[in-house]
Amino acid sequence: MAALVLGLLHPDAAVARAFAVFGLACVAVAGVWGAATVKRTILYIQALPAVIALALLFLA
Repeated sequence: MAALVLGLLHPDAAVARAFAVFGLACVAVAGVWGAATVKRTILYIQALPAVIALALLFLA
């Protein structure tokens, strides 16, 4: 969560993008892990939006 906030607030665009990519990747990995160990719907609720946001970030 902190990396995503830093990604939004950091004045240097390159550093902000790096924080955003790191934060979204962490959220995606945590979603996959949660889906594998706890409940499959976590994949769709947490990991899928993070992967979509990562894709949009790379396209921007």
